[in-house]
This record gives sequence, C-alpha cells and structure tokens, in this order.
Amino acid sequence: MNIINLALKEMKRDFRDLRTLIFLLAFPIVLMLILGTALSSDFNTTTEVVDIPVLYKDSANQSVSQAFQTFTEGLSDSGVHFKKATETMDGKKAVKENKYGAYIEVTNSQIKMYESNKNSIEGSVIEGMLSAFVDKYNMISTVAKVSPNALSKVTPNSGEANFIKETGLHSLKKPGAMDYYAITMTTMIALFGAMSASYLIRGERIIGTATRLVVAPISKAEIFIGKIFGGVLTSVLCTLIVVLFSKYVFKANWGEHLGIVFFVLITEIVLAISFGLGMSYMTKTSGASQAIIMVVIQLAAFFGGAYFQVEDGGGLMNNVMQLSPLHWANHAITQVIYSDNMTPAIHAAFLNLGISVVFLLIAIISMGRREGL
Repeated sequence: MNIINLALKEMKRDFRDLRTLIFLLAFPIVLMLILGTALSSDFNTTTEVVDIPVLYKDSANQSVSQAFQTFTEGLSDSGVHFKKATETMDGKKAVKENKYGAYIEVTNSQIKMYESNKNSIEGSVIEGMLSAFVDKYNMISTVAKVSPNALSKVTPNSGEANFIKETGLHSLKKPGAMDYYAITMTTMIALFGAMSASYLIRGERIIGTATRLVVAPISKAEIFIGKIFGGVLTSVLCTLIVVLFSKYVFKANWGEHLGIVFFVLITEIVLAISFGLGMSYMTKTSGASQAIIMVVIQLAAFFGGAYFQVEDGGGLMNNVMQLSPLHWANHAITQVIYSDNMTPAIHAAFLNLGISVVFLLIAIISMGRREGL
C-alpha cells in the first residue's frame, strides 16, 4: 500500500506541474506537426507516370501479333497507350522528337525498343512491361512445345495463372512524414523521462522531505519502488496520449500491433527512468546530472533519426547509430508497423531492460551506502 501511495503522490505532483505537462504533451505534438508538415516532400519517394504514348510497328506472324495485341489492350487502363505506326511514319524520328515515349518493332524472332533519353522514367516503365510480356510469351511457347495438355494451366484466362507467388523481403510500405515523426517524437519524449527521473530521490533531498521519508514507517525499498513506479506510470500515460492524438488527429499510421509497439515504448520508458535515477546518484549536483542527461538524449536523438532520416551507411557512422536507444526503438517500431516483423521489437525490449537493470543496480547500491536517501 505504501508503494501505491508513493506512486500516486509522484503522479499527482507531475500532473500538477504545468511545465511538465507542456513538455511531455504539447512539445512532441507541436514538433510532430511542424516536422511532419514541413518535410512531407522529403518522404514522397513515388513518381506518378500517366498517359505514356507508345508507337509500334508489327510485322510478326499471327501468333505473335495476337499475343502482342492482347498485351497492348491490357495496358490501356494503366495509362500506357499504344498506337500502330503507318507505313510512312518514321518511328525512330518520332521518339527523338519526344512525340512518343518509345518506338517498338515486333517481329517473329525479336522485339526491338527505341526510347528517348529525355524521359528515362517512361522508358524504364515500358521496358519493364515488355520484358514481362516476352518472358511470359516464351514460357507459354515452351510449355506448348513440351506439354500441350498443360497449356491451359498457364494461360491468363485459365484461372490458374497465379502459380508463381512473390514475397518481398523488404516491405514496399514506407512511412510518410507524419508517420515517421509520430514515431520518432514519441520515442524521443519517452527518453526525456530521464530528466524528471533524476529528481525522483534527489528532489526529496532538495526540498527537505528526505528526512521525513526516512523516519516514516516505510522502508527504503518501498520508497525506491514507489518512486520508480510513479515515474514510469506518468511517462506511460503521457506517451499513450501522444500516440492516440497522433493516430486519430494527425492520422499517423501506428499499424495493427499497438500492443507490441507499446511494449517497446514502455521498456524505453523504464530505461529512461532508470538512467535518470542512476545518473542522480553518479553525480554530485543536480545541475551536473541534468547536463549529462541532456547531452546523452540529444546525441541519441541526433543519431537515432529523431529530426531527420538517418540511413545505415556502414562504417563508424553505423556503429555510432547502433549505440542510440532511439535508433533501435525507432527501427523496432517501424519493423512492427510496416513489415509485421516482431524480432527487432523483442531485441530492443530486452536491450532496454538489460541497460535498465545496470542503472537500477547503481542506484540501489548507492542508496544502500547512504544513511538517508
């Protein structure tokens, strides 16, 4: 009961502090809005290609021509429009003058494609489509020669054409600007819990209530656990509000596994509280502990990609990034949301808890050596 009362007392004190509420709630939400809006163009990696005119000349036999006609008709809804060249038209010249995205010559033995260097994107799109058509036609031709009875199973109209299934190892889904900063601002503000945690015990000594706690009918262990429990609950509630606000107001994507996401966030909060408490015992003054904590958090935020995307470039930069708690937390949450990959979340959670144990042991040993708190 003493532990619960102490935890509730810590929570009430934090929520009565207007500066704490502004910092833990308003600060990440405002940053999320500013960065997510201002840098939205940096996260737009898609290029829309519509209405690509393609000129072609068909001098192949009936079998190849029919297959190619079926191919062109199927692409009409995708924005690629094929036009058959007349006898007097110079297809290569038309492409050079940028009147068409490409010029295609279809014969019995091969398909030649001429594209303009002025628009490489359109050329790449058409080339990819042609490659798919040629591969499929060659496959059907081979099956027809080897096993004609199986031809119905591999033709497009058979209903069994999806005999090849593709699975990407890297998810094509990527976060937009608001999605990205919803994650990074939440993990960053969770780490800022270390600032208030440095005052969990030292604050009692500063305001002169530490002696009253020591002589009260309550053990040091209960004081220690109650303080930590209250600090963790305060940060968890604030983090929950930030996540829900970004999800339902900013429409940020938090995926379908919010439980796993919150598990990672809670372990990060435990790490932050433990780090702040440990630093309060490792330094002589509150100013020193606050300065060290702020430097560590800012470095973790910078190398963890809180303010801008940081790619794994290998070498020294990559090694420094791996030391940032925000890096492994952001990576784990992103993998859960966009790849349904839970392994990084488990690794991040155990890493957070393992480091937390180290700082808690430092605080416990230091408290045990003191007569008071």
